[in-house]
This record gives sequence, structure tokens and C-alpha cells, in this order.
Amino acid sequence: MFRPTVGITMGDPAGVGPEVIVKALKRSNLRSLCHPVVIGSSAVMRRAGGDELTIIDCVKVDLRTIRPGKISPEAGQAAAEALTAATQMTLDGRLTALVTAPVCKQALHLVGHRYPGQTELLATLTGTKRFAMMLLVGKLRVVLVTTHLPISAVSGAITKAGVLNTILLAHSALRERFGIAQPRVAVCALNPHAGEGTIFGHEEKRIVAPAIREASRQGVSVHGPFPADALFAPRMRRDWDVIVAMYHDQGLIPIKMRGFGRAVNTTLGLPIIRTSPDHGTAFEIAGKGVANPESMSRAIRLAVQFAKARRRKTS
Repeated sequence: MFRPTVGITMGDPAGVGPEVIVKALKRSNLRSLCHPVVIGSSAVMRRAGGDELTIIDCVKVDLRTIRPGKISPEAGQAAAEALTAATQMTLDGRLTALVTAPVCKQALHLVGHRYPGQTELLATLTGTKRFAMMLLVGKLRVVLVTTHLPISAVSGAITKAGVLNTILLAHSALRERFGIAQPRVAVCALNPHAGEGTIFGHEEKRIVAPAIREASRQGVSVHGPFPADALFAPRMRRDWDVIVAMYHDQGLIPIKMRGFGRAVNTTLGLPIIRTSPDHGTAFEIAGKGVANPESMSRAIRLAVQFAKARRRKTS
């Protein structure tokens, strides 16, 4: 049986990443599904109870001053070093897939890594221009046109090309990773009531609808733009395999209402498989031993699922 080698970055060493990695790999049968390899600091992972794990040390910064729940440049640098090393290992084929534990964006910024999140840093490390974030829990899958932006910047960031690329990436992912031959794609409007005939905004008419028409011309079964409040209602969302949302909270609030702590994030468009849990560093509970590993477990399982799908496609 094919058992992919899954790299798991430790994330911010002051957060819950090391803890949920250890718990996930101890409490489930994940090791029967894959060969897990933790990328980061063996000292940090041992403190979290990961003595029996396979760990690749790649962190050069001194972590002796790190304290659970505290933001620090050392922790940010360690997280960046682990992610950079793991990404290169995946590109080189030494890892089949990559799972990333959460990082602290403030800590990354303190050492000059001024990215909105790991998604954008991964895109830079892999030279990827077209990418998108997908969150999923159960059969509810959401792909975002924009991600970590101030709400005041969202309208200006939405373009026809951006919406079209997101639709195409979502369609491709459903076919290649989830095995859905003819994905049904729904697209959210940006404005209330889908703009109400431009009374509440022009983005639907000028940007979103033209992108949908172009995607349809390219063979995608895509419809919208639909008012987001109606589209995410249980009875309506069941009609679609994936929903394209315009901005972060529009798509993530329904996901986390449906299954916070059980959802998984994956990045579409990268040349590598990448998944991650749906939560952050959770500094408020770091070091207390109470973090829930469920989302990390699901992220690892999804990485295995994607690795097997890719293997079937190429074999």
C-alpha cells in the first residue's frame, strides 16, 4: 500500500503547533496511512512530548528564550526557517506532501517576512503566481478570491482576472483532488442582494458576472453571483460542490460555524500539496496541554488523500 511521506512543519514554537502535532500522531492511526516527518526543532518537539517522532532539525536561531504564548522574533524566524526548508524538501520530492502548523504573522513580520500569511509565503517560495485558499469541512468547500486584507481594501482588490482564476482553480481542484468529474461551482456576490441591480454596488455587473461568463465559456459549470447570505443557507449550498467567496470572513464564517476545529485549509495552484489546520497559534492556551488536535489530524489525512489522488493520476 502506498504510504506517502508527509512533512509537518512545527509552526510557531510558542504556539500550539508542536502540541497538536504530537497529539495528532499519538492518538490516531495516522502513522499507518503515511510516514510523518516533523520539520523544525527537535528540542521544541521533545518539550511537546514528541520523543518518538521522526524530526528533521533545520532551525538555526536560538530558541532557549522562547516562552509559550509570547510573540518573539526568534519564534517567527524559527517558523520561517522550518517552512522554507520543508517547502524545498517537498519541491525536491523528498516529501510527498506538506502540512503546516500555524504561525504568528506578527512574529514573522518582526523578522522581515512581511506576508499576509503562510499561503502567500509558500507562493513566493514555489514561484507560484496563481493560487487560492480553500477551506473545507465535510462537503462544504469554500475558495477565496481575496484573503488577508482590510475590509476597506477588498472591493479594489477584486478583479475579473482574480475571480476567473479562482473559479478555474476551484474547478481544477475538484476534478483532480476530489475526483468530481463535473464540479458544480457557485459564486458569491460581493454586495448585499448581489448589488440589487447596481443599487448597492457595481462589482457584480462589472467584475463578477463577466468572470463567471468567461469561466462558463471555458467549460466550467458555474453560476452566480448569488447573495452570500442565501447561498450559504443549508438547503441551497447542498446544490454545489464548491462555493467561491469574495473575501475572508464571507467564506470562513460559514465554514467555522459548520465545524470549527474540524475544518482544513489547503492551497490551490501550488506545485506541491499543502494543507493546514483551520486555527491559529492559540497563544492563550499554548503550553497548557489542552489544545485540540482534531483539525491537525484532518489536515494530515487530507494531505494523504491528495497524495494518493495525484499518484493515481500519474501512474
